[in-house]
Amino acid sequence: MTGALHHVELWVPDLAGAIRPWGWLFTELGWTGFQDWPGGRSWRRGETYVVLEQSPALSGPAHDRRAPGLNHLAFTAGPRTEVDRLHELAPDHGWSPMFPDRYPHAGGPDSYATYLEDPWGYEVELVAED
Repeated sequence: MTGALHHVELWVPDLAGAIRPWGWLFTELGWTGFQDWPGGRSWRRGETYVVLEQSPALSGPAHDRRAPGLNHLAFTAGPRTEVDRLHELAPDHGWSPMFPDRYPHAGGPDSYATYLEDPWGYEVELVAED
C-alpha cells in the first residue's frame, strides 16, 4: 500500500524501563510482539510496527514533546468504555494521565480521549471510536 505508515522508531534512554508501559499499552490495543534484540523491541499491528530502541547514538536523556519533532502518537482505542478502562489502568503500568481536569474532552468538546505520558516524556493519545 503506497503511502501507508510502515513503522515508527522511538529512541528511548531506558529500554528495559520503557518496555513495561509500552508493552502493556501495545498488548491492550491488540498489537503483538514482532522483533526482539539486545538494543530494542518492536510490536506490530497489521503491516505497521513500532520500535523502541536504546541506541548508543542517543544525544540526550529524555524526549521533549514540545521541541521540534514528534509530539505524540495517537491510537484508536475502541468505544468510550475502553478509553475509560485504559485511562484507569494506565497509572498502574507506568503512564501518567495528562490534562486530568479536562478528561475526556482535552482534545475539544467533540473528542473523547485520554492523553498519557510515559516516564521519559513520550505522549500517547487514546481516542474513542464513535
